[in-house]
Amino acid sequence: MRIISICPSNTELIAYLGLTSHLIGVDDFSDWPKSIAGLPRLGPDLSIRMDELESLNPDLVLASLSVPGMERNVGELKRRGIPHVVYNPNSLKEIKENLIDLGERTNKVTEANIIIEKYDNFLQLYQEKSRHIKPVNLYWEWWPKPVFTPGKKNWLTEISQLAGGRNVYDHVDLASVQTNWEDVYQQKPDHICLAWVGIRTEKIKPELLWKRPNWSDLQALQDNHVHTLEEDLYCRPSPRLLLGLKKLAALLHPGVMPDNDGLDPLLPNRLS
Repeated sequence: MRIISICPSNTELIAYLGLTSHLIGVDDFSDWPKSIAGLPRLGPDLSIRMDELESLNPDLVLASLSVPGMERNVGELKRRGIPHVVYNPNSLKEIKENLIDLGERTNKVTEANIIIEKYDNFLQLYQEKSRHIKPVNLYWEWWPKPVFTPGKKNWLTEISQLAGGRNVYDHVDLASVQTNWEDVYQQKPDHICLAWVGIRTEKIKPELLWKRPNWSDLQALQDNHVHTLEEDLYCRPSPRLLLGLKKLAALLHPGVMPDNDGLDPLLPNRLS
């Protein structure tokens, strides 16, 4: 099959099924696995160059609604009659369902089932571990100004729980919450996790947190519990979230949660 992915999380689904050799083009932000580096780039995920995409004559385009604004891409694929599938996962269960669906569409059912078994076993391990841990309160920052953070209907609420934590915005019945610095301060998080969407870790400046009104009083800052985390392991709805879970759990509860060896739990020979 000739496959195009126009979203990083979908490119990662393709990789887990061993389909990267079928890729003929990707969006500008897809950066994993490294083997896709030489593929044609079709523009940022919110504004794909559809004429170029169509000229590649794909058998299947993997689109997404996981980021607001991608609706335009989907509408254009429909208008042009280009074969495509649209994924929009908000939970770990839905990510698994997307993987199964893609396996069925690409004759990779056996490979999908192998990955799913590892996926379920890994989550079961952390479910059992987290039952015996008093959860710490986590504030996840997706964007600093305006402030965006995941709510109840988001995979990071699940990842938080499995890692022995609690998303302080798990009471808001949304996937993504817009709030402000004062409201975050009122939540009194024990840990602050900075994973700014589309921003590499070296570009994030955690020292700026101390300049926010009253934030120097937060226990998270007093205890130096501010974590600059990889956007690609926490902000993309793909199986790589499990590698992020392994890292986070070891960070929050060292010596209690399994150590982080840097290996992908679904592809055990692959380092992060």
